[in-house]
Amino acid sequence: MTASIALVDDDRNILTSVSIALQAEGFLTRVYSDGETALKALIDNPPDLAIFDIKMPRMDGLELLRRLREKNMTPVIFLTSKDDELDEALGLAMGADDYISKPFSQRLLIARIRAILRRAELAQAGAAGEEESAAGALERGRLAMDTARHRVTWNGENVTLTVTEFLILETLAQRPGIVKTRNQLMDAAYHDDIYVDDRTIDSHIKRVRRKFRQIDPEFDAIETLYGAGYRFSEE
Repeated sequence: MTASIALVDDDRNILTSVSIALQAEGFLTRVYSDGETALKALIDNPPDLAIFDIKMPRMDGLELLRRLREKNMTPVIFLTSKDDELDEALGLAMGADDYISKPFSQRLLIARIRAILRRAELAQAGAAGEEESAAGALERGRLAMDTARHRVTWNGENVTLTVTEFLILETLAQRPGIVKTRNQLMDAAYHDDIYVDDRTIDSHIKRVRRKFRQIDPEFDAIETLYGAGYRFSEE
């Protein structure tokens, strides 16, 4: 099935050029010039992936993401300016899956889109046949992950994770007690030799911890080993 991509940016040149490039790659595109207009459409008819500019009038990308996350977990890529490091970190902390700094190459954007869509497919792959039986369930103490259906619980309560967050947690939980470097977590979550910096992984880890602590304020199963990486603690 052809994937649908929603583009939200107040720069019509970017909307037009990116939309044409994506259509040439076989994607369906929907374009919106402001966050307020986009929000209802993204909730009523979620695309397979959305791309938001951060700096927009009326409703910026951060607010659009915050309100979208109240309703669904559509994968989101942020477009940011080079001087928007704080906004990038905030976006990842709020649940964005990735970000790309302007100016960007369309080839890089398309590679990031395909990587995230593949991760989403893998997370949902078990819905049919052999992949579901192979994926099965992963249980580590109070953590339970249904890798086929992209479901996570802690103490029996649901935890809603983005695709990227799910894959990072799964990588850690598969081998509790074993330290995973940031590079290993990047490889697990991003694939395709796409470079992301350490800050991106750290932001995802902080977001995962925050979600678990909303359920269990004492959650400390993801440990930081400074200078080495992260590990899932053995219970």
